[in-house]
Amino acid sequence: MAAMRYTRLLCALVVCGCVGTESSSANNSGGTLAISTGGDPDVLIPSLVQSVQGAQITDMIYDRLADIGDSLNTLNDKGFVPRLSDHWTWSADSLSIAFHINPTAKWHDGLPVRSTDVRFTIASTKDTLLGSPATSLITNIDSVSAPDSLTAVYWFHARSPQQFYDAVYQLPIMPEHVWKSIPPAGWRASDAAKNPVGSSQYRFVRWIPRVAVELAADTVNYRGAPKLSRLIWSIAPDFTTALTRLLSGETDFIEQLRPEDVPEVAKHPELRTKQNHALQYSFTQFNLRDPVNHSRPHPIFGNRQLRRALTMATDRGALVRSVYDSLALPALGPTVRAYPTTDPNLPQIPFDLPRARQILDSLGWRVTTSDSLRSRNGRPLQFTLSVPNSSKIRVQFAVLLQEQLRQAGVKVDVEQLDYPVFLEKERKRAFDAAIGQLSTQPSPGAVRGSWGTAGSRAASGNNFGSYENPVFDAYVDSAVSSFDPATRRALFTKAYETIIQDAPAIWLAEPIQTIGYHSRLQLATLRADAWWAHIPEWSIPADKRIPRDNAPPSASPSTPPALPAGQKTP
Repeated sequence: MAAMRYTRLLCALVVCGCVGTESSSANNSGGTLAISTGGDPDVLIPSLVQSVQGAQITDMIYDRLADIGDSLNTLNDKGFVPRLSDHWTWSADSLSIAFHINPTAKWHDGLPVRSTDVRFTIASTKDTLLGSPATSLITNIDSVSAPDSLTAVYWFHARSPQQFYDAVYQLPIMPEHVWKSIPPAGWRASDAAKNPVGSSQYRFVRWIPRVAVELAADTVNYRGAPKLSRLIWSIAPDFTTALTRLLSGETDFIEQLRPEDVPEVAKHPELRTKQNHALQYSFTQFNLRDPVNHSRPHPIFGNRQLRRALTMATDRGALVRSVYDSLALPALGPTVRAYPTTDPNLPQIPFDLPRARQILDSLGWRVTTSDSLRSRNGRPLQFTLSVPNSSKIRVQFAVLLQEQLRQAGVKVDVEQLDYPVFLEKERKRAFDAAIGQLSTQPSPGAVRGSWGTAGSRAASGNNFGSYENPVFDAYVDSAVSSFDPATRRALFTKAYETIIQDAPAIWLAEPIQTIGYHSRLQLATLRADAWWAHIPEWSIPADKRIPRDNAPPSASPSTPPALPAGQKTP
């Protein structure tokens, strides 16, 4: 019954639209983009978002001071495109950057964007009571001052090759008047989190958990109206449902096809596929801390030699071929080959099952039962491997890994979870091992948040496995601070070699993203770090539109009145 109710809600939202104040004629509609996705966003607060779905949606609602160019240059300000800031000035010593706010920029509730919003965004992100996962990525930013309403000055601790990138890429700007009266610890559960007010080209309309998220074009946006009038993320309970919605025409786009799905999509002449070399890698992450008592090491994965043995017992090449065929390469570590700082010949822990068995024997984990499973002091060598059931690829990896480790005498219990439950389990560090997939940033320095000590110790850090090594941290920090490309690459290589040998994860795959979409969509550039970055430039020709394209969004009138501080449009 629940499933039928969700289906009816989605059908009403995607196909019929909702009764609103705008005309439903084709003349004032640029069309609707319906995206198949495998789970709800975790949160729609830029400084707290950790899921890909959350990043996609918040990037459409909120603007940055400037946006990175398609070249993904992270050094100095070359290629960055003005957004909330229409221009900026570097100080003579390069220890500060003054951003001038575009005077026409407004929040979706009608109030103007001001420099105090910029100052508030950085200050609140640094507040330990908020526990933002972005904190570790903006450590070089000392503070932001607001000498006047249209000037925000970033002050840095030290000169760095990616000062500008750190200032603008990591955080979209948030409205101070909406959030300042809410205690940071209560942001996630607040009404403001459920009705976000941004400044970008799409405004929030609604979020029906487990059904859909809807955004509508901000037709009076300071950057101009986007070409598409409505965006809908259609939330599926599993990958098969998400794919079925694309094949049936219920949605227009899916961001990741499995290799076996490509021939099925080809049977539908109205559908297309496209490859995108995204900045993604997948891995089996070990939790190095006890899931029940985080002050203690994990009874299994707290041992470095054991983690190395499990990696040695894994034939990663065979796994990748079985799951992706030719649409992925074995992952090198917590990095991607697209980075100029990545050595494609990074030494790996080799597949060597006999040696893995010897190491396990030497650690006291011996085969003592007829089922060839290992134990030590009466405790079986057994753990639970968590995966989101919405990702068939990760489920496949889990099943294959379960069999490979069984040959080493290790029992793996595969736990398939709904995506929100999986995310929450990761966030609380309440797992043994989990198969994750990370869409990383244009800067290799992002590894500090996902694998560094700061990301481990922060309450909302992204280092869910709690891997900590000061040697790794030092190499990364030195690499990020270096202005010399050869030195940066050498230091990152040392960092990667350190973490690979520590084996906090089994590095699985670096996939080539294969998207599926309806031919009526005219796509713009798919950026490697965020395929969705140019959605405002996507379009649907008038003669290709279907009934849902002309359904009005459930939105307020295009020009809302300014409201008192802290109030938002419905």
